[in-house]
Amino acid sequence: MKEALLVIDVQKIYTESDSNLFCVGNDKTIENINKLIDNFTKRNELIIMVRHMHKKDGSDLGRMFDFAGESEDFNFKEDSNEVKYAENLKRPKNVIEITKNRYSAFKNTDLDRILKKHKVKKVVICGFMTNFCCESTAREAHDMDYFVDFIIDATGCPDLPSLTQNQIKKVVSETLANGWAVILTTDEYIKQKRGEACH
Repeated sequence: MKEALLVIDVQKIYTESDSNLFCVGNDKTIENINKLIDNFTKRNELIIMVRHMHKKDGSDLGRMFDFAGESEDFNFKEDSNEVKYAENLKRPKNVIEITKNRYSAFKNTDLDRILKKHKVKKVVICGFMTNFCCESTAREAHDMDYFVDFIIDATGCPDLPSLTQNQIKKVVSETLANGWAVILTTDEYIKQKRGEACH
């Protein structure tokens, strides 16, 4: 089955310590993402890197930040430092890059067209944030009839007021596993691919 790795929003807003969306342990998360990138590169499978960004005037915000304060304070403004790729993210030459302005990587993008062009049947999801863009993309991918592998330790997110990052990951894993995606760790996924290669 042809696969594509969706590397979602691995941007400086999640790795800079002074960011309001800083993710504790992002270095380990990106280390796992890089392992997946290496694996897909070796297997000559499609890698798509997605970044979230908005126009500086906020004209494309829609209802994105209804629950995040005043609209003039919004994050992810184009050309800002925070929307750049994280410095420790591997970026092979032949990756496809797209930008989005909604949680799901399918909304208002060419992602579905690209996947169909390359005859992709399964998407493998990693990146930031576990419970927003990664989860939203996984749910929509499933509903568009793609198979979904969700690599939980290759995702990250900030704590919520009443939930830690680890608790969020547990909830997302339990929910997605019961209707939307196969939940795997990075090592489990890579081991699975090695096993398939031996048959």
